[in-house]
Amino acid sequence: MRQARTIHRRDSRRFALLSIAAMAALAGSPGCAGEEDEGADPQPPSPSSPSSPSSPGGSALDARFAAAAAEFGVPTVLLEAWAYAETGWSMIPGASELEGLEPAWGMLALRGARLERAAALAGEPLDAVRREVDAHLRAGAALLADLAAQQGIAAGDQLGAWAPAIAEASGIADPEAQAQFVHDQVYAAINLGAAVDLESGRLASIEPQDVEADFPAPRRGADRAVVDYPPAIWHASPNFNSRPSGTGAELVVIHTCEGNYAGCWSWLANSASGVSAHYVVAEFGEVSQLVRESNRAWHIAASYDCSLNDNVNCGRNGQSSNNFTIGIEHGGFASQSSFPGAQIDASAALACDISRDWGMPRDRNHFVGHGQLQPFNRTDPGPNWPWTTYVQKMNAACGTGGGGGEIIVDSNNANNDPAEAEVEVSASWTSSASTPGYYGSGYWFAETAAVSDGAVFRFHLDEAGARTIDAWWTSGANRSPSAPFVAFDASGNTLGSATRDQRSGGSQWNTVGTWNFSAGWNSVVVSRWTGSGAVVIADAIRVR
Repeated sequence: MRQARTIHRRDSRRFALLSIAAMAALAGSPGCAGEEDEGADPQPPSPSSPSSPSSPGGSALDARFAAAAAEFGVPTVLLEAWAYAETGWSMIPGASELEGLEPAWGMLALRGARLERAAALAGEPLDAVRREVDAHLRAGAALLADLAAQQGIAAGDQLGAWAPAIAEASGIADPEAQAQFVHDQVYAAINLGAAVDLESGRLASIEPQDVEADFPAPRRGADRAVVDYPPAIWHASPNFNSRPSGTGAELVVIHTCEGNYAGCWSWLANSASGVSAHYVVAEFGEVSQLVRESNRAWHIAASYDCSLNDNVNCGRNGQSSNNFTIGIEHGGFASQSSFPGAQIDASAALACDISRDWGMPRDRNHFVGHGQLQPFNRTDPGPNWPWTTYVQKMNAACGTGGGGGEIIVDSNNANNDPAEAEVEVSASWTSSASTPGYYGSGYWFAETAAVSDGAVFRFHLDEAGARTIDAWWTSGANRSPSAPFVAFDASGNTLGSATRDQRSGGSQWNTVGTWNFSAGWNSVVVSRWTGSGAVVIADAIRVR
């Protein structure tokens, strides 16, 4: 069950988008917000009096929500919960992400025709509604009141009766996404409560109250039979095509939606949008899959340039980045100051699953930002995406470490953690990246010969125990049909061996065998000692 969230500056959803002057105004002067009596018990407006000017919390911003709500006869708590669900009470500066959607502005993420209509209803200049807190809140309240009136909702109606107006105000067209936005985002904030704290004091808050939205409930337990990631909910998008023959996923591109989760996945699943992503991760941790990982989603409009990515995967230069990437969108904005822990945890677990399935190193050259690869018109996921924490959580989700979890030993020591993995080859082995589908940044190959000159993949275990070894290689007609893999314990004792046909099974993990390894530095050797006239590939091994 989701719990109420109190967000602090270093763990906020997104609120550092106000100008310094606006932030100071919201926090108040000394003796106002930031110095409130902790013993005070601010009272939320009664559901029977939705137009009450009293605010859900006691901060200066709460009071500004209350003033706008009272002027136009809408429930204060509903206006505030709508803004929280959209932006976490941040004045969003209008950045673009999804093709076909106008940029969102302000705390209510108003965009396009809705923004213009709201400004007209409130009698505010359009630019003021975009950038000024009070003008923006007045416009949002005026829009909500107008939509409610069109649906026969009166100022004195219970909070739950206002749900259809909130659904319409969201601008979301898909009924399922509307239901999710209403129940799981807006009314969840009312039922669970919410707060955002700045270093200068509390920005705003909602005291929890039990309210049932008078709106169809979203589906629960949606079909997961076709997803690549079992926890994901399937929301099929028609906006995809096949990857080029022989091409798999080699990088993951991290995006922010520049909008809320429900609005994001529903637009990406709309044929009219002409865009998609493989996954969307909610602010509260839910994951939707829209396109199968084996297919080509339309999430980045840039040809690949390896100079933007530390010269990794330069063999893909000039190709559409969509050909060999997986796109993960995140509900939120590139301009927000930080991201919810539930969202980062969920995304890191998803990223771990993708990395294991496709043999991707879990590093900053294989998990990259949209703005990094498309810098001419995109900045997401923004300067405050927690890359170090994200990679650490991804590795933790995969159990990476010598204490009994998974270990990847890559053919390039630059991709290995020296505390637990290393590779060693002689000068007889040649480094290459000419065959696509390799793990990491390339592989070693050598001609078969009756010599003791193998590629040694070493890994450290804190404790002895049975471990399964998987191997990754690039396949080809000149590969050995019987490439030998030999396992050794930390004392150099041979544990066993196996051969695998490297002419097939490329660009994926292939199980080699299970052996009882000892504590310390064990090894698996890819040997050259097999039938002549072929080459063996030493790319990566996985210990699990």
